[in-house]
Amino acid sequence: MPQTGKAPTVLGLIASPRGKESSTLRLVEAVLEGARGEGAKTDLVDIYSLRIGYCTACGTCYATGECTLADDFPELFEKMMGADGIVLGAPNYIDSIPAPMKAVFDRMADAIHCRMFTGKFGCSVCTAGGSNHDRIVEYMNHVLNALGAIAVGGVGIAIAGDPSALGRAGKDARNLGKTLVQAIRGEISYPDQEEMLRQRRDYFRQLVLWNKDRWPHEYDWYVRMGWIDPGK
Repeated sequence: MPQTGKAPTVLGLIASPRGKESSTLRLVEAVLEGARGEGAKTDLVDIYSLRIGYCTACGTCYATGECTLADDFPELFEKMMGADGIVLGAPNYIDSIPAPMKAVFDRMADAIHCRMFTGKFGCSVCTAGGSNHDRIVEYMNHVLNALGAIAVGGVGIAIAGDPSALGRAGKDARNLGKTLVQAIRGEISYPDQEEMLRQRRDYFRQLVLWNKDRWPHEYDWYVRMGWIDPGK
């Protein structure tokens, strides 16, 4: 949670190859507009403009906190870690997300183990030609939970055959941005998610304890966060 008197920071991630012509981009921008209306500072990153390699499952990040791949991911992850709120935006690609966004998710296995987004809040938006946009929103919000963040909601729309759909969804997206900042400020609580996240942290805490000799970075992280007592 941001410090008292400090404006919340909200980072939007957009994964669409259509650049400024992207309908999904318009929804992400609407969420960020709503967030700014609540006093947040916002930033936007186009995932398609970055060079993000595929995770090789080497496990180095578990042991050292570093990745063996040299690309744009570390800078992006630093931005995400510095934000109070995360907005994920992606179109529906065969009932899933575009590969660049999935590549980002796959590179955060260490962050999932370490629950590095604990205390952060997020939301997701998706556009589809015809259907299953809600499924993509649900999936991206699940990823936010997997990282330790609380998901405050989402907006998904089908555009084909309804030219006015995007305009209506823009209003919902602005309201979502407001809700996101209100949650960051502690004005809205999500007890069910908080309990679920606590249980998941307990699970990964035990996993890290079992592997503390193989994963010293993750063990040290849990100790620094006060989630593991090194004296026990």
